[in-house]
Amino acid sequence: MRITILGCTGGVAADLRTTCLMLDDDILIDVGTGAGDLTVGQMLRIDTVFLTHSHLDHVALLPMVADVVGPRRDTPLTVYALPETIAILKQDVFNFRLWPDYTILPSPGNPYVIFKSIVVGQMVELSGRKITPLPVRHAVPGVAYQLDSGKASFIFSGDTTYHEPFWNALNAINNLQYLMIEATFLNDNMAGAEASGHMRPVLLAQGLKRLNKPVHLLITHMEPGNEDATMAEIQTAAGDFKPERLKRGQVFEF
Repeated sequence: MRITILGCTGGVAADLRTTCLMLDDDILIDVGTGAGDLTVGQMLRIDTVFLTHSHLDHVALLPMVADVVGPRRDTPLTVYALPETIAILKQDVFNFRLWPDYTILPSPGNPYVIFKSIVVGQMVELSGRKITPLPVRHAVPGVAYQLDSGKASFIFSGDTTYHEPFWNALNAINNLQYLMIEATFLNDNMAGAEASGHMRPVLLAQGLKRLNKPVHLLITHMEPGNEDATMAEIQTAAGDFKPERLKRGQVFEF
């Protein structure tokens, strides 16, 4: 399995893209602004999308990707997400006001997009690739994902604050290799982190102390402009772990 980082920041600015990962050539994990760097040909190869949650920085380009590829494909784009996420997207995005409802267009029997519900802990297998939603805690319902090649697992936290069941789930993974985890706010922004359900370095440190195995630690979703300061706090808090600031364009094979 191969992960390509198309976007990994907590906001947009020049050369910054919000969250989007490409698994091999045919799956997207979240569809933030990073998806906009794909060519039309690359978009046409995407068959499946997995969403962590409904916030705009993680779903913003889903309607536009569907708009580009829908007329050029013979099969719908399949989007896996929590039932709560699907309900939000149907009500607030694919509603004929913000965007056409591609779940029933161009016809109910032949739509551009099909939603499929996921359940935490229930694995989805696609061509031998195992993708399992894991528990997180955020301002809206969300999940992390375990991407399991058999040889190794890559974990993407999505958006979450400290959540003990998430760390327990990581400890149960025998082939854990990569942990891509958010650290949005600096430690002094406790109020912002608590209100929005995001991680601070001190909370990340709390989770890492529970982790009972080594892991390649990848930091994502930092606030634009605060990346260096956030990484400095993480370096101080990470103990024996060696955190790496994730960058757009990086590729991980596992």
